[in-house]
Amino acid sequence: MTRWNVITSPRLVRVALTSVAFAALAACSALQPSATPATTYYSLNTTPSASVVDKALPAPALKASSAPTLLINPPHAAAGFDSPRIIYLREPHKLEHFALSRWVEPPARMLGPLLVAAIEKTGAFRAVVLMPGAASGELRLDTDIIRLQHEFQTSPSQVRLTLRATLVDDKTRRMLAWQDFEALEPASSEDTYGGVLAANRAVQRVADQLAGFLAATASAPSAAPATP
Repeated sequence: MTRWNVITSPRLVRVALTSVAFAALAACSALQPSATPATTYYSLNTTPSASVVDKALPAPALKASSAPTLLINPPHAAAGFDSPRIIYLREPHKLEHFALSRWVEPPARMLGPLLVAAIEKTGAFRAVVLMPGAASGELRLDTDIIRLQHEFQTSPSQVRLTLRATLVDDKTRRMLAWQDFEALEPASSEDTYGGVLAANRAVQRVADQLAGFLAATASAPSAAPATP
């Protein structure tokens, strides 16, 4: 019977062990989930512009002694704009959204308090209440975001906000007035943050325009709410 003796070089052993170690590390790395880039969240928050609001007001509205109470229903948004996604367009009618950037809340939900702040500044109403709430009032405001989108079809790109507002006599449900408000704001940079800054400016412009419109409408004799 023949006996075989295997003589192994220490250097070959080290090389073999090193190779096995690298193979094990590679296998572990393959099993680890790849790092996912973090999502960035943005908000809509702005301060109403006194100059824009005041210019839109008739003088009596700022000194109204028996002003009505305005109830504001939570704003709604059209399909496609009713989520926290930040929408942009590269082609007409094709809505896309940024993968790693989102609003902290749907824009319609953030818009309500901003409208209250702008309208309160006019002094045209005894109180401005964002519903749901326990208050009762003479007038009710319904608003809908028709679109809020970052458009890359121009240079520089721009953000478009279109808001539809309807003023209703809360007692009789009679529509007193309605109007669409639109703002176009150029983006300061061709990225998400440039669009967010432009969106905030657009919201401020529309809120101020709406506030002036409501104050003027509420003070007009034809728009006076019904009394018991």
